Amino acid sequence: MIQGLYETHLFVENLEASISFYEQVLGLTPCYFEEERRIAFFWVGKPREAMLGLWEKPKSQIYPQHFAFRCDKDFVVNHATAYLKERNLRPYNFLKDGSEQPMVFAWMPAIAIYFNDPDGHQLEFISVLEGDAQPELGIISYEQWISSNLS
Repeated sequence: MIQGLYETHLFVENLEASISFYEQVLGLTPCYFEEERRIAFFWVGKPREAMLGLWEKPKSQIYPQHFAFRCDKDFVVNHATAYLKERNLRPYNFLKDGSEQPMVFAWMPAIAIYFNDPDGHQLEFISVLEGDAQPELGIISYEQWISSNLS
């Protein structure tokens, strides 16, 4: 049966700009390009485990979509915000409350920070946290999550 999600696809307005973003800015590994069909594919993580496909389309056919990159907890907690800012990307949390700090979805539990690609797709760095889900806490700061797990 189903073992995971292997690939996802996005429509992009400018394939070369998107290739540059996903390869140079985010560090994904290109695995296939087809000029005639205006498509490009990238490995996400280890080659052959997950893939992102980009398809060039007219702007009128592009609607913002969302997906998340699974990341190491230390990266999301301590480095993701700086990583995004160094690449001229604006990090934001799920609440869009002006904070650039990752937030914890206590119902999973997982910590995440968001940013947008050149076409306005909402991307996310996320890491599942240890501990039991606590949906009653809602969406909280990492500090609140740590405190709730100490008691």
